[in-house]
Amino acid sequence: MRGDWPTNEISLTEGKRVLFLTKDLDLIRKQLYDGLDLKMEDLRIEDLLDDINTDVMTPAWVCFDHSPVEIAKNAYAGLMHNGLRVFNENALKNGNFEVIVSGQRKGTGSSRETAPQCERWSGINIVIAASFAPIHERNNINLGQLMGDHAMLTRLQNGESIALSEFTDRYDPVTKIILERGGLFAFAKALKAGEVSLPAINTPSRPMTMAEKIIARNLVGQDDGQCVKPHDPVIAQVQGGYSHEFTTAQVHNFLIEEYGENYSLPNPSKFAVFEDHLLYAHHNPKFVPHMAKVQVLRDLQIEFQQHTGVRDYSAQDGVSPGICHQVAREEFIEVADFIQATDSHTCMGGASNALTWGVGSTEYANLVSAGFTFVKVPESIRFELVGTLNHGCTAKDIILYILSDHAREELTLNRSMEFGGSGLTSISADERATLCNMATECSARTGICEADDLLYDWMLKTQPHLDINVMKSLAVAPDEGAEYTGGIHVINLSEIVPMVAHPGNPDEGIPSDPTNGANITDIGQVEINIAYGGSCTAGKEDDIAYYALVCQAAEDAGLTVKDGVEFYIQYGSGIVKEMAVQKGWHALFERVGINLIDPGCGACIGAGPGVSINQEQVTVSAINRNFQGRSGPGKLYLASPLTVAASAFTGIITAWNDDLFN
Repeated sequence: MRGDWPTNEISLTEGKRVLFLTKDLDLIRKQLYDGLDLKMEDLRIEDLLDDINTDVMTPAWVCFDHSPVEIAKNAYAGLMHNGLRVFNENALKNGNFEVIVSGQRKGTGSSRETAPQCERWSGINIVIAASFAPIHERNNINLGQLMGDHAMLTRLQNGESIALSEFTDRYDPVTKIILERGGLFAFAKALKAGEVSLPAINTPSRPMTMAEKIIARNLVGQDDGQCVKPHDPVIAQVQGGYSHEFTTAQVHNFLIEEYGENYSLPNPSKFAVFEDHLLYAHHNPKFVPHMAKVQVLRDLQIEFQQHTGVRDYSAQDGVSPGICHQVAREEFIEVADFIQATDSHTCMGGASNALTWGVGSTEYANLVSAGFTFVKVPESIRFELVGTLNHGCTAKDIILYILSDHAREELTLNRSMEFGGSGLTSISADERATLCNMATECSARTGICEADDLLYDWMLKTQPHLDINVMKSLAVAPDEGAEYTGGIHVINLSEIVPMVAHPGNPDEGIPSDPTNGANITDIGQVEINIAYGGSCTAGKEDDIAYYALVCQAAEDAGLTVKDGVEFYIQYGSGIVKEMAVQKGWHALFERVGINLIDPGCGACIGAGPGVSINQEQVTVSAINRNFQGRSGPGKLYLASPLTVAASAFTGIITAWNDDLFN
């Protein structure tokens, strides 16, 4: 698509420009529209935007286009200032830029490959940042985007040519080949044609973490018992995966482009499609003009499913079976599976002692067609949980603490977050799913929990056909002496207090981010307009039980939802809703004034009831990320299900305790 890119020597093209994404948004405007050209040597890394998330690069409505050419027209449409887009339509493409520059942790948030696509198809060949979120970095690699640091940019701007190897030598041998070939599809074709060969794995026998054990078990073309270590480049078999209507169309089109109209999948029964993300998009006035595009995405997913024969989780009569991550763990993720899917919250499956993470459309298209995928073995970081949670705290408070104390320091970056210890046994399977789900907010590769009888009991309840002895034989636990590059961190659950992640101040360069942790006791009286309980993070059975606990106490005290507050609960799956109905909680929710929504995604991605409608509105939400604009233009605080429910009845952000309504 780009001819002979990349070349052996990389230099700036005469007449092409460099775009600096500065914290001073007016400087970005001057570069886009007034012809201002800046130089790295005149700036500090601290002057550049950190934590640019994929929702900013391609907001949900941009992803309604499945063609990268169309997506590029609205690159960075989510970067807002005083309610206005900084990047107008085609601004990035028309600016004649070939390099784009930012600060720390480029590409946090969703795994959507549309984010690097919007740069790639706008003419960007080189992406400069101090660090990259792992899935975003992988997507750049798969698209053949070169990534470098600010010192390299200074050299390029001073007229120097830099050897391609300087951009690629920091990677493992396989990733190096992928980049130098121009991306994953080009690499796969060269591998199939025998034009490249993979290096042998010679890692000696060693103690391994849980993630390493599952990868080692799935190695392709290696001897039985071969061990792996962090950064080993390997080819590994996957047990299954899934995509949803936001992503399947690209997967289908990529496979047609690469392998022809008659392509087939070798093992379709292990893969699935879900209609969950856009069922309620028409509730958001901003999305209404795009509903024709949404229907195209639905139609192309149906076409893909019928063409390939993968599992079908389409909506029936407008009601989804549920959010893909929740349904997958309820119905087909098994102990120690290796699962990949086109969504960053795929890591939620790690609660089942499985290795699961999100990938982009290009990588998913490759793995579903081959049955295996390229993996660079991740480093690990262990969280040894001890003690028990105080009443009023949930797993959401644990992960908000880890986000503020560990993820902000990048200890979790691109690592497998391993959860274990005596404290884990006091946390339910659903609560473990909350921990693993939000590993992606920590910019980690994935999260994974140790297995125990509590997990086996939960899995037999949800998948009664499973053999408990087989599950126990497959389960992985870390070896004594396993290497934790990120360290072993003891988390005393009894010291956790109810927390929020606050919305920051994006207009002053403080991004709205899940790592903005604060104790509820320290934020003062924050009045709210919306309380939202739902999403893959907070629409599980245990989450619904938390909402019900608070609602029953409120009803007993003669209370209904506070005047001026809209409280929404959205079920994570049909199984969860059925449980709520049977226990009488659904009726309880209706009696106290809650807006109930059928299973599926919604306000979490700005595509359903519960989004804010203006900048003045304040939301307290149990979802996983609070990036600017993701759930509407207002200010959004992340909190636990208990805090969300309690706040809905008090009208201010409030931690739950048993005497709250007395």
